Amino acid sequence: QVQLLESGGGLVQAGGSLSVSCAASGRTLSSYAVGWFRQAPGNEREFVGAISGGSVDITTYVDSVKGRFTISRDNAKNTVYLQMNSLKPEDTAIYYCAASWRPLYSRSAHDYDYWGQGTQVTVSS
Repeated sequence: QVQLLESGGGLVQAGGSLSVSCAASGRTLSSYAVGWFRQAPGNEREFVGAISGGSVDITTYVDSVKGRFTISRDNAKNTVYLQMNSLKPEDTAIYYCAASWRPLYSRSAHDYDYWGQGTQVTVSS
């Protein structure tokens, strides 16, 4: 069993930056693919980006955040990070991390086995 805990959300002005963390307990996260999803009020949960598990970090992002968001992992801390730069009001949402025991990342929420509780990110204009 893997427990995930997000932290680092908050309020930021448009153009600013935030880093959100996803800390794992119960299992070593390095072999798991980790995805980031977000859900804004009235919208469905959408894929933001993901990082593969294993010895080589391969990342993928939705087009709307490419060049602005970066996912990385620190295996020593059993934590995955989502660095968000040049934030826009449309990035406002609850951000969730999710882990899959399959090392290859997926853009589908259905492929993830464990979820964090989410952290609110609000970008003011």
